[in-house]
Amino acid sequence: MQRKKNNFSIASISIVILMIVSLVYVYTSETFEREAPKINLNSNGYWNLKKPLQVDMSDISGVKSYSIILKSKKGENVLYNEEFIESKTSLVIDVEPPRIAYAMKDKDIKIIVKATDASRWNFFKGNTLEKVFDLKIDKKRPKLEIISNSYKIKKGGAALVIFKVTDENLKDFYVETNFGKKFKAQPFYKDGYYITLLAWPVVSQSFKATLVATDYANNSAKTYIPLFIKQKKYRVSTIELSDRFLKGKIAELGEEFEETQGVENLLEQFKIINEDIRAKNEKLIHDITSKVSDEMISDFKLNKMYPLKNAATVASFGDHRKYTYKGKYISESYHLGIDMASNAQAQIKPQNAGKVVYADLNGIYGNMPIIDHGLGLYTLYGHCSSLKVAIGDEVVDNEYIANTGKSGYAMGDHLHFGVLIQGIEVRPAEWMDEKWMQLNIGNIIKSAKKIIDRN
Repeated sequence: MQRKKNNFSIASISIVILMIVSLVYVYTSETFEREAPKINLNSNGYWNLKKPLQVDMSDISGVKSYSIILKSKKGENVLYNEEFIESKTSLVIDVEPPRIAYAMKDKDIKIIVKATDASRWNFFKGNTLEKVFDLKIDKKRPKLEIISNSYKIKKGGAALVIFKVTDENLKDFYVETNFGKKFKAQPFYKDGYYITLLAWPVVSQSFKATLVATDYANNSAKTYIPLFIKQKKYRVSTIELSDRFLKGKIAELGEEFEETQGVENLLEQFKIINEDIRAKNEKLIHDITSKVSDEMISDFKLNKMYPLKNAATVASFGDHRKYTYKGKYISESYHLGIDMASNAQAQIKPQNAGKVVYADLNGIYGNMPIIDHGLGLYTLYGHCSSLKVAIGDEVVDNEYIANTGKSGYAMGDHLHFGVLIQGIEVRPAEWMDEKWMQLNIGNIIKSAKKIIDRN
């Protein structure tokens, strides 16, 4: 009798151990994993019914079956319903819009995705997840309308365009160019209207500008800006480097810059200064002058620019300078401003008010204040001997901001005067011409406001 009891106890313990082992296996085995499939819809919440939606599904044990349903006011429409012989650990489904979708007037729909995995959990039924995604339907492209624009643009010069853009789900809009620059527009006069200056870089051989607008459903619209394109030739100069220049100014600058430390060869120093340091200094200028305000403006009035009284122009904008030494090509650069000179340390007084956004040393440009005049238009004053303003100062018309000098890469006392539009240097001569400013800026704004008021 005692032996039977012992046998029963051993059998009971064995059953308990077997049950524990079985439970541990069920709870730790991937075959019985308890996590539901992961479902993701790659969407920002909008659908234009043109491009497919993308649904991602994944699961440790593999997705065994799934269904995708479009739910609208008229009911549910099964888009996909699939079961696999061999489960898939991950899959991507491109959900094409159904034919009925093009006739739908619904602005809001739901995409219901249901997936079941191959796990033996839940009495071999597997884990199931159902996710509902709310989508806004937007099949309309943004509306673009050019209100007024400059008649022409000259190589190295500027133009103005005023336009209207409307879309209830508007995402972005800008002026796209053939040379890769996107010009940002500023709100103008009334809601829905925008204004921007355009610039044609002197280094770009052609110019084309197109208004582009996109919405959150990835609908887009484009409109070409009808500008008469006028070429302009700029001087190409070959400049022979002298030993006196290399041993003088270049050796002096070579001691100042980190990039030329340890470089003994004066021609190599010159090349580094003229190319690498120039590029670094100009990047700073372009970064500072690329900003445009989001505040609405109703006008943009400027006085013609002439910051140095009784000055002579000693170097022109757009000069393409090629440097040689003993007849051998060394380096090249573009002169992206005009050089003005009068008496030494002359007072610099810009004719237009603005905000000082930079006032410090900048490599080859020396002491250099930059003033923001609004609408993405900036003026730059290089090689100054002293500065009378600081970053953040609001200056008024004809305020004394600095003195001319020869700081940086300058051989004699002068002012390097630059004008930039959203980070692109343009011809100062246009902004020094009252007639040009009236025809290309003032009249365009005046005409646009009349049209807007009639609408």
